[in-house]
Amino acid sequence: MEINNQQIMKKLIFIFVMLCMFSCGDYIDKPKNLIEPDKMAEILADLSITDQAVIVYPNKNLEAGTRFVLKAHNIKSQDFIESFKYYVIKDKMKDIAEDAQKIVVKKDPKADQYIQDKLKKNGSTPVFNR
Repeated sequence: MEINNQQIMKKLIFIFVMLCMFSCGDYIDKPKNLIEPDKMAEILADLSITDQAVIVYPNKNLEAGTRFVLKAHNIKSQDFIESFKYYVIKDKMKDIAEDAQKIVVKKDPKADQYIQDKLKKNGSTPVFNR
């Protein structure tokens, strides 16, 4: 009887271990309208430029600028939000943000000087790259 119980326990432990191994899955499903990382970087670059315009013109509406950027890229806001969440959870947003920063520097060479000044002054990068 004791041998039978040991065999049962071994089988139960084996089943438990196998369940644990195969139950680990993704925290989030891939959105059906996932925005490609390159396009996401372009959108983030345009959004950051729009955000800077709001600082220059404080009485303007940031939401209108955001809608304009998404419309210019033919992206629905829900698709952007789902893609953003997906990339954050999948830990890919840092690379996308770095690509977006490169795009901003291409579009506005003064941004590169701003980044370099911040690095010299604070020893850290501006908020957009964190």
